Amino acid sequence: MPLTLERAAAPTRRAFAERMAEYGALDEEFVVFEADIGYSTYSCLFGQRYPHRYFNMGIAEGNTLAAAAGMAAGGRTVVACSYGVFITLRAVEAVRTFICYPNLNVKFLSSHGGITAAIDGVTHQATEDLGVMTTLPNMKVLVPADTRAAQGLFDIALATPGPVFVRLMRDPLFDVYDAADAFRLGGSHVLRGGTDITIVSYGDIVFQALAAAERLATEGLSAEVIDMYSVKPFDRDGLLRSIARTGALLVAENHQRRNGLGYELSNFCLKRCPVPFENLGLDDTFAESGDYPSMIEKYGISAAHIAAAARELVARKRTRRLVGAAEQEA
Repeated sequence: MPLTLERAAAPTRRAFAERMAEYGALDEEFVVFEADIGYSTYSCLFGQRYPHRYFNMGIAEGNTLAAAAGMAAGGRTVVACSYGVFITLRAVEAVRTFICYPNLNVKFLSSHGGITAAIDGVTHQATEDLGVMTTLPNMKVLVPADTRAAQGLFDIALATPGPVFVRLMRDPLFDVYDAADAFRLGGSHVLRGGTDITIVSYGDIVFQALAAAERLATEGLSAEVIDMYSVKPFDRDGLLRSIARTGALLVAENHQRRNGLGYELSNFCLKRCPVPFENLGLDDTFAESGDYPSMIEKYGISAAHIAAAARELVARKRTRRLVGAAEQEA
């Protein structure tokens, strides 16, 4: 049965920040660092309630994260906020050496993930962020698809020792989860069951994957859609169960194809359970400024592109099975 999607009233960046402001009442030692864009990351919601525990360090991301590390080294839980492109590129040395190496309890409110920052242009589009963050030892990476997931993954991030990077979106899209849905580090959710192909995504492209599955269903193809909201660590057992059912894997993500989740899952499957595989994402290119629907269409991660890739992959799977059967008969 198709899922019913509701239009989201707020972007994931705001939902995460609202939960962060609520958490401030539960832990009086909890502090937030901001790099001068608090009205965009919505960290200002925390600052308005707890001004003495809110530190706006200005447009100096490296210094912001170094200071956050210093506070965390004193035993406090810290959230550091900025756009993803600045956290993972301008300030990556501070993240690596001062936070990940000593495994400090710093969480990241990382806004404008991928090309969800469509109209802001390439300088604000974090299309390499997950490749950087997943490479760092001790770092965990979470990507909520909707507002309820953003709130739930805030709680997971705070309950997880060490650094946690949470990738958030610029604009509101849809809500797919409800209050009864639970999240965990290393987890995933099967949003739609299927038998012909597994489609894995996270964040905004989850909704494109669901739309693609709807198209495929009208053609008699059954696609299983998994929201891999925990990118590092990812749900190995859930993935293996799914591809054992479907025999094919397509990963679609709002990120560079190189060093994204697709690379990680293809490497894992090659070692554990090889199946026909394809991954969609930005193909070694920067994006440009434009409206979000046009952007995901141009860079090959829209529902139409996902459906087309799924058709080709299922055809490849069936051809391989026919060839295998013929070789056995021979």
